[in-house]
Amino acid sequence: MIIRVALLSGYFLIVLGIGALARRRFDFTPEGYFLADRKLGPVVLLGTMVATNFSAFTVFGASGAGYRDGYAFFPIMGFGTGFMAVTFWILGQRIWEVGRKTGAVTPPELIRHLYESPTLSILFALVIIVFTMPYLALQPMAAGYALEELLGLPYFGGCTLVTVVIVLYTMSGGMRAVAWTDLFQGMLMFVMLLISLTIVAGHHGGFIAAHQKALSTAPELFSRPGGMGAYSPGIWLSFMMLWFFCDPMFPQLFQRFFAARSRKTIHFMMLCYPLICTVVFVLPVGIGVLGRLSIPGLTGSQADRILPMLMTSLSGDVMASLIVAAGLAALMSTMDSQLLTLSSIFSRDILYLMCPSAVQKKTAGKVFVVLLGFTGLALAFRPSATILQIATQTFTGLAVLFPTVIFGLYFKRRYALPAILSIITGEAAVIAFYLKWLSAARFLPVVYVMLVTFGIYLLTYGILAWKKGHLVFSFPAWIQSPYFYSLGLTFFMGTDFWSWGRVGPVVAGLPLWIWYFVGLSMLQMAIMGMMIYREKRQSAGPAIIPDS
Repeated sequence: MIIRVALLSGYFLIVLGIGALARRRFDFTPEGYFLADRKLGPVVLLGTMVATNFSAFTVFGASGAGYRDGYAFFPIMGFGTGFMAVTFWILGQRIWEVGRKTGAVTPPELIRHLYESPTLSILFALVIIVFTMPYLALQPMAAGYALEELLGLPYFGGCTLVTVVIVLYTMSGGMRAVAWTDLFQGMLMFVMLLISLTIVAGHHGGFIAAHQKALSTAPELFSRPGGMGAYSPGIWLSFMMLWFFCDPMFPQLFQRFFAARSRKTIHFMMLCYPLICTVVFVLPVGIGVLGRLSIPGLTGSQADRILPMLMTSLSGDVMASLIVAAGLAALMSTMDSQLLTLSSIFSRDILYLMCPSAVQKKTAGKVFVVLLGFTGLALAFRPSATILQIATQTFTGLAVLFPTVIFGLYFKRRYALPAILSIITGEAAVIAFYLKWLSAARFLPVVYVMLVTFGIYLLTYGILAWKKGHLVFSFPAWIQSPYFYSLGLTFFMGTDFWSWGRVGPVVAGLPLWIWYFVGLSMLQMAIMGMMIYREKRQSAGPAIIPDS
């Protein structure tokens, strides 16, 4: 026990030390505190983007889903999340450019500049806050699970300890501290997850032997629909849509586009992201699948604890502590970013209404970091569902913002009313599905919600434009690009209907359809690499960026 406490204490001291070092180069201006002076380079920005997106959901939620539903969850996360890199091309570069021109620091500020509507900006900010807070609460919730299994610490005590550490270094060093701690924590997460899978597989005779044993005892974990047929074609498509529309709307990811040093930085991030998603997500899902061999019988949210339970039972104190530290790294690297971004929204968008001069005061952002941290802690006190269930519900609420952002970035004329009505209607649909007033049938609610949201926006926009005599659409250059349609074909190929219901053939311990998705991710990278190369050759101007 002493070894476990010492190693975790050392880990916490390291991240606090990184935050303290970042403070030395810290400039107490809004851009300095919240965006690291817009100077994050390729490696650091990629590291913080990846670590921020890979949260407690990645380590604990994905391993729990692997335990319950099997490898069918892997392409949903590995290929589906990686495909979200297409939005770096469509949205990321444009957000970066407009953010530089307008000086926007937060997502609602960008919306206020685009639509010239404080009302829409506040609505946008409130939606972000309401639907990010439950996701923020997942992080201390997972920390409580991990520390309870490893140290016997009471669940809420673990939640509190991790929240305090995160608040301290985030409040101290802002985005620069968050970015550098994210890079460290992301690397730790990957290495320790790889070691975890090795330990679990080695306990059952090695990677191939362990998978053969798992296949013989629970073949449904290797089928395309997954355990109990959880991932039907409709659910699969729904998750793909959810990641594509929701992930770039995560405020902590959105804000990182502002912080990029240059367009080339975003190109680098876009190119590497699919490969990283593919490699990282197979690890926790595989741990969950093989975890059935060592600890059978877990149900519901109990499965979200499979990683710390495995490491506590299979490895010594040193490895168990380091591997649980990897899980903590994943959730801490997300929670710190969420705290920083939400505090920037409170101080620069909500507080702006009451006292415009307060947004320039350095104390406002720090105060909100503390308040938000402990609000998330309070929400984690009594979790009501599994990590996957909570995440899916909150992600759908954020996805509603996608039409407002993309049309605001690319339409030549912008009206606030279509955006306001689309957000209100979309969130009303989210609530109706949550309360079970509406049934999603074969799909997740996000499919119907996005149809309503896009439809209301375009219908209202068309009526207003027609009345004003401005009903002329100009399409962005990327819609005319062959690469755009090549990526669309790649997405379509992801619906591999010929694999549904099948388990084999098996190659190197894994079903062939898993390797198929690895190939699709590599194809996506190749297409995006050609896109980037073409842009470099077109030195006359950024072809994918239309007139604002």
